[in-house]
Amino acid sequence: MTSHAPSPAAPFRLDPRLEADGPALGDLALSHLRLVDDARFLWVVLVPRRPGLVEIIDLPAAERAVLMEEIAAVSQAVKAAGGCAKLNVAALGNMVPQLHVHVVGRNPGDAAWPGPVFGAGVRAPLDPAEQAARIAALRHRLGLG
Repeated sequence: MTSHAPSPAAPFRLDPRLEADGPALGDLALSHLRLVDDARFLWVVLVPRRPGLVEIIDLPAAERAVLMEEIAAVSQAVKAAGGCAKLNVAALGNMVPQLHVHVVGRNPGDAAWPGPVFGAGVRAPLDPAEQAARIAALRHRLGLG
C-alpha cells in the first residue's frame, strides 16, 4: 500500500488546472480525456478517474494495465489524427500532483523540437474551428461518439 492511498469513500475530482488546460474529449474505461488547448501541438491528457492518485504505482496492477492500454489507444489516435513523426508520453506531476499522463504528437521543427513541450514558449490557443476539428477527429478514432 502506498502513502497516497485514497479513502474508499473519497470522490474523484479533476484538478482545476487540468480542467483549465482544454476541453473534455470524454471518458474511457478508466481515464477522463482532455485536449490541451495549444495550436502548436496535438496534445491529450489522460486522468485516471480515481481519487487521491499521484503516481502510476498508486494504481492497483489491473488498473495500471488498463491505463497502459488507454495510453496506447490515445497514442494511436493522436498519431493518426495529427500525422506526427514522434509521440511524447509523460507522467510528470511536478506542477499538478494529480496523476495524469500527457500524450503529445511531435514533429521535427515544431515549436519545441527537439526539446520537451513543457515550458517551451507561450501556448497558442486553438481557433474554435480547429479545436472542434481536433475534438471530432480524436473522439472518432477513440470511439467516443
